[in-house]
Amino acid sequence: METNNSQENVSRLMGDDVIDLRQYWNTINRHKWGIFGFAIVVTMLTTLVVFSMKPIYRAEATLLIESQNANVVSIEEVYGLDSGNSEYYLTQFEILKSRQLAERVIDKLNLIDHPEFNQAPGFIANTIASAKALLPLGVVEEPSEEEMARIKLQNVTSQLIGNLTIEPIRKTQLVKISYDSYEPLLSAEIANAVGDAYIENNLEARLQLTMKASGWLMERLSGLREKLKVSEQNLQQYREQEQIVGSDGGFDIANNELDMVASKHIEARRERMALESLNRQIKKLDRRNPENFELIPAILQHPLVQSLKGTVLQAELKKSELSKRYGAKHPKMKAAQSELDNARRSLNAQILSVVNGIENEYRLALSAERSLKAAVDQTKRDLQSINRKDYRLKELEKEVDANRQLYDTFFTRLSETNATGDLQSANARISDPAQPPRGPEKPKKGLIMALAFVVSIMFGIMFSFLLEALNNTIKTAQDVESKLGATMLGLLPKLAKSKKTDNVSYTAYLDENQSAFAESVRTIRTGIVLSALDNPHKILCVTSSAPGEGKTSLTLSLAYSLGQMEKVLLIDADMRRPSIAKAFGLSGKSAGLSNLVAGTAKLEETIHKDEKSGIDILPSGIIPPNPLELLSSARFAKVLEVLETKYDRIVIDTAPTQAVSDALVLSHHVGAMIYVVKADATNYQLAKNGLKRLNEVKAPLIGVVLNQVDIKKSAKYGDDYYGYYDVYGYTAEK
Repeated sequence: METNNSQENVSRLMGDDVIDLRQYWNTINRHKWGIFGFAIVVTMLTTLVVFSMKPIYRAEATLLIESQNANVVSIEEVYGLDSGNSEYYLTQFEILKSRQLAERVIDKLNLIDHPEFNQAPGFIANTIASAKALLPLGVVEEPSEEEMARIKLQNVTSQLIGNLTIEPIRKTQLVKISYDSYEPLLSAEIANAVGDAYIENNLEARLQLTMKASGWLMERLSGLREKLKVSEQNLQQYREQEQIVGSDGGFDIANNELDMVASKHIEARRERMALESLNRQIKKLDRRNPENFELIPAILQHPLVQSLKGTVLQAELKKSELSKRYGAKHPKMKAAQSELDNARRSLNAQILSVVNGIENEYRLALSAERSLKAAVDQTKRDLQSINRKDYRLKELEKEVDANRQLYDTFFTRLSETNATGDLQSANARISDPAQPPRGPEKPKKGLIMALAFVVSIMFGIMFSFLLEALNNTIKTAQDVESKLGATMLGLLPKLAKSKKTDNVSYTAYLDENQSAFAESVRTIRTGIVLSALDNPHKILCVTSSAPGEGKTSLTLSLAYSLGQMEKVLLIDADMRRPSIAKAFGLSGKSAGLSNLVAGTAKLEETIHKDEKSGIDILPSGIIPPNPLELLSSARFAKVLEVLETKYDRIVIDTAPTQAVSDALVLSHHVGAMIYVVKADATNYQLAKNGLKRLNEVKAPLIGVVLNQVDIKKSAKYGDDYYGYYDVYGYTAEK
């Protein structure tokens, strides 16, 4: 059992996920006349409103906004403008919609007194004003004339901005200026005036910016001039104080001097080293023997020594020649010897003189080297001092250069600003002036009416779906199975009302035996018979959820149809609101079921024969004060047992399950119970609760009969009852 329930739940969930488009179409089809009626009414009202509206004309002017300014000299740095981006254009679009520009247009065209901007307030505005006047807001001071003028200007400005449209044309520098007005000429004038006001406002703004820039530059220039003068004075004072000469602070002079002294020092050291070598050689020799000094090349190569050396050699040659002819004591030999001695003495004297000269030169070279070294050191110290002074000097010079450069820059900018002050040109122009429109822009009457019709259709469809969602009644056999979870035993079509009788369904089976209603009753009868072939349901009980659902009509029709086959007894067990006796023309005081159970009447006195249908009727009798106790008594059970022996089939009409518990008590004495639900009227929750009560007492419920089904309307729910009966010729005659 649990497995079957789980399978049913899964099937139900899977079925809910499927979108049944046919069901949606059926919902729309059922409410189509209401939807179309609503759409027609709304469209007619919209038509009346649209044709009562005053036409509005729209004029368009095209404005070209250039991305670069047409200045003779570019001074964007001064203005701080960078118009080569999208933000610039977005800014210009907002300026075109600004209140300042709108007020300029209002002043130019004198719109403050124009009739279009001074219309009388409408009905809604008057109503709100009247309501405010009735409210206890205290004493409100009357505004002054200036305040009234300011409020009026604000209202006119807001109205102008509200009717103004600024629309840029994509991928161009063009902007469309559109204005909506009741007057064609006024719309064109305002559109052109907005463009002109924008151009004039732009020129004035740029001129003011130029003047502000010139003033700021002049103020900055005077300060920079004074700062440059102070820096130049500091530089000159430092030069004089430190005695700096030359273009490079004396650094080039000191470098040249250092190079010269250093080169002389190198030469002096080289000379000193050479003389020092000769001096060491001289120190090693004995001065008493001058001939030893001839071994020193520098002395030997001395010109005077060479000359005297030649003289000695000549004297020796002369003596050698004379010695060959004369003896040692010959006067010529003595003269030659004396000449040779004199030559040798002169040579030795000259050698000693050269030696002394070398020693003196060495001492002088040593002194000169020391002096030059001291000069080099002093020059280096002077150069270091110059370097220190040059650092401070360069700082002052840089300061002077920076101040002069800044001063020159500002001076140049000031000259450019003053030169371009009168050369400003607009960065925008009207490329296509607005012309008075020939026809109104809005309202677009045809479009509005079409939209009203379409929207009202859509709203009507939505409302129909809402009504369908709020409709919780049982309408079709599918609802019986899905919402109630019960077996569909059959249905009874809805009958047309008759002026002759109130309850036409009571005798419809007998009056029109070949009608769709009669066929439906026979179908239900067949279902009852086939549900228990081996053990027929001898006692049938018919009930419903509430009064008025047609349980009595079904009870009568079943009794008639079964009476054509079997001996049938019809019992009216609805002792709260009995209706069987009235249906057969019996008196309400006639003896019936209550009398029979109470023992105040015999069986023969309570049973009445219907000659037309051939069935027996047991009316409810006199209404007792306690019907439930009477039906639950043992005497009632005994009466049923006796009646079962006399009739083939007993059909009982009982009270509704939600009103009283009579049907629950009778369920223990009957073989089958039939539950009647009125189509498109009974709340499914109410019917579900009634079935639940019967199931709780284990009543032998064999199915549900859907009563008063509108066959044509059911076709709109997706059921094919009308087509079924039409095929077999059971539709009601027209």
